[in-house]
Amino acid sequence: MNAGPHIAIVDDDDAIRRGLSSLLRSEDYRVTLHDSAEAFLESLKADLPHCLLTDIQLPGVSGLDLQMHLRTDYPDLPVLIMTAYPQPNLRDQALLAGAVCFLGKPFDDHDLLRCVAMAVGRRDRDGNSI
Repeated sequence: MNAGPHIAIVDDDDAIRRGLSSLLRSEDYRVTLHDSAEAFLESLKADLPHCLLTDIQLPGVSGLDLQMHLRTDYPDLPVLIMTAYPQPNLRDQALLAGAVCFLGKPFDDHDLLRCVAMAVGRRDRDGNSI
């Protein structure tokens, strides 16, 4: 198991969860996968991640509703929002609620890695966010 920062991914699409997990694990992040907001919230009883990457469109509780819940109960948990429907009003809502980044699917791997690094405070040897 990787010893880097713990990133939780919430997406109802198994292929997306696996792809994102593979990318993040290759960068030495520890990753947990959840297919719903409810499953993620249940996991918080055992382990609080360093960062959450969540889709907006989820069965049951949406990613934006999850973000609002976390803002109240876990205000220091960085949240990254992703969606296949990057409408300006959704972007504005997510960012106003404190999202670190808003990513429209499909997104570039480098953009995701930059957002995750910013969220967990990772820096390169020169002190730049990676």
